[in-house]
Amino acid sequence: QDTLKISLIKNVSFRMIHVKKIMFCTIARRALSMAARDPLLFTPGPLTTSMTTKQAMLHDFGSRDASFITVVERVRERLLKIAGVKSSEFTCVLMQGSGTFGVEGVLTTVVPKTAGKLLIASNGAYGMRMAKIADVYGIEKVLISKPENCTYTDTDIQEALAAHPEVTTVALVHSETTSGILNPVEKIGKTVRNAGKTFIVDAMSSFGGIPISMANIDFLVSSSNKCLEGVPGFSFTIARRDLLEASSCNSRTLSLDLHAQNAGLDRNGQFRFTPPTHAILAMDQALDELDSEGGVAKRYIRYKNLQKILTDGYEALGFVPYVKKENQGPIITTFLFPDHLNWDFTTFYQLLSDRGMLIYPGVVSTVDSFRVGNIGRLSEENMIELVEVTAAILKEMNISLKHPTARPPASHTPYKN
Repeated sequence: QDTLKISLIKNVSFRMIHVKKIMFCTIARRALSMAARDPLLFTPGPLTTSMTTKQAMLHDFGSRDASFITVVERVRERLLKIAGVKSSEFTCVLMQGSGTFGVEGVLTTVVPKTAGKLLIASNGAYGMRMAKIADVYGIEKVLISKPENCTYTDTDIQEALAAHPEVTTVALVHSETTSGILNPVEKIGKTVRNAGKTFIVDAMSSFGGIPISMANIDFLVSSSNKCLEGVPGFSFTIARRDLLEASSCNSRTLSLDLHAQNAGLDRNGQFRFTPPTHAILAMDQALDELDSEGGVAKRYIRYKNLQKILTDGYEALGFVPYVKKENQGPIITTFLFPDHLNWDFTTFYQLLSDRGMLIYPGVVSTVDSFRVGNIGRLSEENMIELVEVTAAILKEMNISLKHPTARPPASHTPYKN
């Protein structure tokens, strides 16, 4: 009788394991099937990712387990390698949350509490976001502003520093995705270095997709879900070790303390608080794919080519870019709303969405415009298809931009997200 009970228990256990395996495989197949039907994301991130990057997340890791710690260490090392820096001089600090968490962590950790003053050079919404962070924490700041379609020069920064010699830290967005403009951070970095100031660069939408020299950058902040083509979940900062060490006990926050976060990662490879395990697994795979593509240099060429297909195609349809070609970055392009009686952005957006193509669903610029991104796992065929679908939508909306019908100014109410 005991033998029979043991046999039954074993049989039931085997069947339960078998059923669980079938359920897991079914769920996995369903997830992959849904992923195959995902829309194409023509956005500045989150963006379209590869199937293999998605598949990398179909595993569970213990956040304090040695196998996961190995992945964390590998990702940190690989990000330093992409930055082209030595681990003896720089460290890579992973931080849970969006890219803004990373920017907030750097600003609140690095700008000195005593006699610290931050110069923010803004030409878009993300420069202004840094200014808001400074205001929330009571960080003294000098804010200089330019129109969203105008880049900064080293002379601009030199003049601002001459007018405000008390400034200790300078912050600038590299690829300002409000408009798609690209600020010359390497030239500006030399000016900041010569002035003896600390230079913070928001490279959220450029690191991994545009070559960047770290020679004169002290802190570079980026994110997992932009040009590296991973998924949302964490930001990271490439930081000079000596300057980060000098920021010990300077942080104005607990969770976003960059120095404490790095100390924990260096000490035992662990996050201080719950890490985004699946996003880090996806990043490890995404970095494999960056290597396979040929590194940042090759990805930069692909992004530039995709942006050219987009711009040439949209200009042929009659759309007007907001940024001049010499200032345009290869990440995202802003087009002005057409001055046509039948134009309605909400309708245009929805018709694209109905066809499985998503652009950013709102205006972040101060001008009436919309943005189209070309980063992520997108191909030339995807960009050509977008242009062709857009042409069909304009026809459906009865809009000919080559012979526009001007709308009465009073009737125009731009869509705001």
